[in-house]
Amino acid sequence: MTAEPNLGDVLAALLDETDDISTPTDREYARDGLVFAARPSESVVELRLGAEIGEAAVRTPDTSPSTRGPEWVRFGPADWDEHAFDRLEAWFRVAWRLAGSRG
Repeated sequence: MTAEPNLGDVLAALLDETDDISTPTDREYARDGLVFAARPSESVVELRLGAEIGEAAVRTPDTSPSTRGPEWVRFGPADWDEHAFDRLEAWFRVAWRLAGSRG
């Protein structure tokens, strides 16, 4: 039996597959000097998706605006299931690409 993935495992896999990521502070992820994701607590990830994508993303379950600004979305599902991980993976990749294009 294989253990279910957890948030740390999924983030580690995403970090392994993406290039040019630095960690300016603990639990912050940047590309080309621009922070695009953060993990403010064990079960929450905040992502810099841009204003337009962020506006749409915040309408999905388990999301809310981030205190980091209008380009950011706070994602903190009570249950990190397969659907939550799918959204995290997609949003992380979008945030990473946007950071590369703005850096």
